[in-house]
Amino acid sequence: MKIQHPFRTALVATLGVGVGILLITGVQNLSTVLLYIGTALFLALGLDPVVTWFERRGLPRWSALLVTFAALLAVGTGLVLMVIPILTGQIASLITRVQEMVQSAIDGEWNPVNAARDWLGDTFPLLQVDVVLDYVNDWWTSLNFAEIGAGIGTGLFSVGAGIVAFVTGAIIVTILTIYFTASMRSLKRSVYQLVPASKRERFIDLSDQITASVGYYVMGQVTLGVINGILSAIFLSIIGAPFPAVLAVIAFFFSLIPLVGTLTGSAIIVLACLGLASPLTALVALIWYLIYMQVEAYFISPRIMSRAVSVPGAVVVIAALAGGSLLGLLGALIAIPVAASVLIIYRQVVIPRQNEL
Repeated sequence: MKIQHPFRTALVATLGVGVGILLITGVQNLSTVLLYIGTALFLALGLDPVVTWFERRGLPRWSALLVTFAALLAVGTGLVLMVIPILTGQIASLITRVQEMVQSAIDGEWNPVNAARDWLGDTFPLLQVDVVLDYVNDWWTSLNFAEIGAGIGTGLFSVGAGIVAFVTGAIIVTILTIYFTASMRSLKRSVYQLVPASKRERFIDLSDQITASVGYYVMGQVTLGVINGILSAIFLSIIGAPFPAVLAVIAFFFSLIPLVGTLTGSAIIVLACLGLASPLTALVALIWYLIYMQVEAYFISPRIMSRAVSVPGAVVVIAALAGGSLLGLLGALIAIPVAASVLIIYRQVVIPRQNEL
């Protein structure tokens, strides 16, 4: 086929490719901002059922919003006040212990090499302790401490920058979440106006189902996390596990992650009990979490998630893996409600349309 005006065709094609590249570059540069907006919108959809619940109890919307945000602020403040003093106390104890060991070594009261030799000899009688210590000594003397110090300094700087970025992002997401939650209805109305009037009613119905499904999913995950955290705090305190409050907070946050969250958090708690307490405590914690995971999977979760759209197990796994690969932890969190939304459209739009044909 002969192309007329090849120069003009090539120019238009080049401009089209350039515009596409420009759009892709713009999206990449704005990825952090888009991530903040998506996270805040996701959280706002999760808070909207709570606000609606208060409104149904007779509160005006501004009062419902105020009560909801006050409750969230109280919970967040309580977690911070519960965890930070414990961590501060443990870090202070560790620093004090290290200072005592260093001072003992300076005074000649404690020799770390001799202490290590005695401990290894008592714990592993068949081990050639002198050979192992000679190997460790050779490895120690071969280290380039200047490069290690530079690497540690760079790593600490990166960690500090990451903490600052995380705090800044958390503040931005919090502000956006408050704004999106307060203006959820007006935002929905603005979006509805973009749809032709002939299809608007159907679009509103599907949108309400999708937003309600996402909201119930978020609230369900938070409820599962709260249950796991409270039960973990009680049980770990009973068995004498180390730092039960901190471990309960770990159980709460990991329970927010779908599929593997409870399993991962439980494994961390069991390993903490094994390393900081005793094998018996770790064994009891392991049995407890094995039982709890079965109860959560077959009794607690189905009842809490009953109002959210049910998603087949295979779709849950695929969605979580795909979301985690694209957006990390946030992607794994939002993947399942996104999959539920796609299923709503598939069941109520695609299938009926295919049946009509």
